[in-house]
Amino acid sequence: MKHKIIIAGLILASLFSACQEFSEDYLDAPGKSTLEEQEIFSNEGLTKGAVDGIKIAFAETNGHRGRFLPFYGFNTDTEWYNASESTSDDKAGLSIYDAKPTNSQMNLEVTEGGGGNPWTSMYTGIERANICINGIRKYGNPKPGTEFGYLLGEALTLRAVFYADLVKAHGDVPARFEPVNTETIYLPKSSRDVIYKQIIQDLGEAATLVPWPNESAATASVERINKAFVKGLRARLALVASGFQQYPDGVHRSNDTELSVDKMYKLALDESRSVIQSGKANLEPSFETFWRKYNQENITAGGESLWEIPFADGRGRMLYSFAVKHTDVDQFHANGPNRGGSAGPLPTIFYDYDKADSRRDVTCVPYLYGKPVNGIAKQELGALNKWYFGKYRYEWMTRFVTSTNDDGVNKIYMRYAEVLLIAAEAANELEGPAAAAPYLKEIRRRAFTAGDQSQKVDNYVNGLSSKTAMFNAIVDENKYEFTGEMERKQALIRWNLLKVKLDEAKQKMFDLQKHSGDYADVPTTLYYKYKADNVTLDIYGLNRGENVNPGPDYTSFAWSTLTDSKINSIYKIGVDPDTRQFWPIWQKLIEGSNGKLFNDYGY
Repeated sequence: MKHKIIIAGLILASLFSACQEFSEDYLDAPGKSTLEEQEIFSNEGLTKGAVDGIKIAFAETNGHRGRFLPFYGFNTDTEWYNASESTSDDKAGLSIYDAKPTNSQMNLEVTEGGGGNPWTSMYTGIERANICINGIRKYGNPKPGTEFGYLLGEALTLRAVFYADLVKAHGDVPARFEPVNTETIYLPKSSRDVIYKQIIQDLGEAATLVPWPNESAATASVERINKAFVKGLRARLALVASGFQQYPDGVHRSNDTELSVDKMYKLALDESRSVIQSGKANLEPSFETFWRKYNQENITAGGESLWEIPFADGRGRMLYSFAVKHTDVDQFHANGPNRGGSAGPLPTIFYDYDKADSRRDVTCVPYLYGKPVNGIAKQELGALNKWYFGKYRYEWMTRFVTSTNDDGVNKIYMRYAEVLLIAAEAANELEGPAAAAPYLKEIRRRAFTAGDQSQKVDNYVNGLSSKTAMFNAIVDENKYEFTGEMERKQALIRWNLLKVKLDEAKQKMFDLQKHSGDYADVPTTLYYKYKADNVTLDIYGLNRGENVNPGPDYTSFAWSTLTDSKINSIYKIGVDPDTRQFWPIWQKLIEGSNGKLFNDYGY
């Protein structure tokens, strides 16, 4: 059973409401209207309820659930918002590097019950975490191996997650690591370097307090924090903090010596190797099986998923936003019409994969489910310019979604494959390509059958004899492994490759449009028929060189729609993405900041 928070009425006024409603797995708090801080944080059950309350911010209407996860991460050289050509649409503006402070999706009034935007939602989570951290330290005697120790580690990690996402989206933001008081209601922006140093330090402490996956009842589920995730997240943030990013004075690495490449890459390598050597996490042997288990909501810890943002069945929009598109309610879901398909892989990505790579057909889907007849929908071919992410599929779920507004499927925040690629990147930088090779091989070994591994794993990786060649291969491997998971944008930024790769992607799409260059052998016509179930397509012509009509049983389908305007919508014409690496601070936040907040970067 999934471990879900439904509602928690966590009220902040240095006191908590004790009337917290949780699912059956959570403690029922006493009916007293308010409890003193000491009474809460000297009681393990009440403290757990308070820490659980931190997570509610993830599911607020306009927080991670409805605004951050559906929109952050586009556009990249692998993923784009499928309606990005609609330049008058504020949803598209968030993706094409043209977000305005007055963006109608984000610049919302702050109201009770989930109003506002991801910024206000994340600071709600941070405030709850600050209160929990202070209370546990003061009254809970948190030590490694104790429940209070675990809860402190969990609170520190959740706060780090909120800050990591805030900084990823906005750059410099206010650093608030103590509960709000009358003197700190309004704070100016802080350098993100200060924030990165603090949360990296916090995660170091958290790693001493939380067990490895399956070493406690709490860490048996990927919906609770565990040591493998804490160390993996710390490694990720070390690379980000020392990487390239836009500052008010331009794009460069941090000038803070504590965040130097040497120090941060060593930290990333140490932490990622610690996870790898622990044996407490591992790759699922089959890439497709991993994603099937994800859609089946398998939350058992100790495998590939390290931590997931937990959503109740009636919250969360991962499939609602990103699944293979379903035109209407059908045999696979009752989630409403036109679900899934808001974003997808660039049309070139399918052809950039090796044909033998098992990740290709899981990641890139060229069909949607059409209008159902008598409740049964069939797969239908889409268009060359509109593919779908196959990692998210209603048809792979075991639970039938009936909520008309959300699907309840968790967000995978980090998985073990990323730990391996972090280790490869850091080892290559510090020790050279030979040290990176085993980690890259492990990733690729899963992608190819045993018969292909000699050539496509061993020979391929062994041929990467320079640091530059290995680095470029790691950049590519991130693309093949993580397309559709919306992690690419931050990676391109820290590699100083954002505009470079977006321009490269544009050129590739123009070549595909003309069927020239590397895409000269991509067919212009597909052929299809239905398999015995009369639902699933049998497609010929997707692979390079499949240009011969396969016979009268197949129906032809033109496969060449890719307009100039669609290609150019990967970022707005006239905009330099490197000067728009972050979203602006939304106008209502600035107006309500008592003069403390303002926008940089020409906004």
